[in-house]
Amino acid sequence: MEEPSSPAAHSRSKPHSGLLAWIRDLVLAVALALVVILFIYQPVQVEGTSMMPSLQDQERIFISKFVYRLGIEDIRRGDTVVFYFPADPRKSYIKRVIGVPGDRVRIQEGIVYVNGAALKEDYVPVAYRDNGSMAEVLVPPESYFVLGDHRTSSNDSRHWGFLPRRNIYGKAVFIYWPLDKMGPVR
Repeated sequence: MEEPSSPAAHSRSKPHSGLLAWIRDLVLAVALALVVILFIYQPVQVEGTSMMPSLQDQERIFISKFVYRLGIEDIRRGDTVVFYFPADPRKSYIKRVIGVPGDRVRIQEGIVYVNGAALKEDYVPVAYRDNGSMAEVLVPPESYFVLGDHRTSSNDSRHWGFLPRRNIYGKAVFIYWPLDKMGPVR
């Protein structure tokens, strides 16, 4: 008759089982993190000053690549989006959505109006505003009107027109570097 196995006897029979389980869990965690970072959230570096003071040159952020593509969220006024520049799709830009399809947008002496109402833009300090004006435009279907927060140094819809929906590939969601700025993109 065989003696029942005790926990001590069982652990002697598999001396590395705890270590193997730990390695397996670590590999799975790293693989899951890579899938999330590479396919759902993508790290990007901000280049330029057009989104100051919200985003600084050389800051690092995560963008959500599928929030719009999977229909989890609609693109909304105020979202900070990352897109392929319409005039040169090899370049990526980051701007704030001001007008969505069907909106009427105009700028009068630096004040942005959407559908006749002045847009409250607390993310654009007075020092970053300009005094420019632009005649009213109607945002066409599947297009967006985007502006940089640093109005005096931004190449945006005022200069090159509407942003096609198909060019948008992400939403800026989280600043991760530098550590003192860590937090959601505003």
